[in-house]
Amino acid sequence: MTDMTTTPEDGPESQLTRTTTRRGGGDPATRGRTTIADGVVEKVAGLAARDVVGVHAMGSGLARSLGAVRDRVPGGSKSVSRGVKAEVGEVQTALDLEIVVDYGVSIGDVARAVRENVVAAVERMTGLEVVEVNIAVSDVKLPEEEDEEPEPRIQ
Repeated sequence: MTDMTTTPEDGPESQLTRTTTRRGGGDPATRGRTTIADGVVEKVAGLAARDVVGVHAMGSGLARSLGAVRDRVPGGSKSVSRGVKAEVGEVQTALDLEIVVDYGVSIGDVARAVRENVVAAVERMTGLEVVEVNIAVSDVKLPEEEDEEPEPRIQ
């Protein structure tokens, strides 16, 4: 709100004095609250985990098989959050990831790189503090193994 006042002795060439009154108090950025859904954090974490060299896939064998079928359905989309479970609070989040690693890589090194990449991406994008990233390695992809995608019914 702006008040403009003049004094009687100012005459015709009166000077205007502006005073501004702020309403609501405080920084506008701190007014209100932002909530972030579990699914948002799961997608960010899933994409960050997949970026790590040595991660072949996310999720258990059953989840990957069902996901492959779902991906083939017209209108279906690839689930980037497959193999990721997030618990999101107001300022913190905890994550559980299930990964499949490529044969020949150091599982410890891959897990460490996944953890670092996921923490960095989630904290940067959401502003939430990541308190833990639990990683379960459910399988190793051998070079001679075919991917577990079922044959399409329609050619």
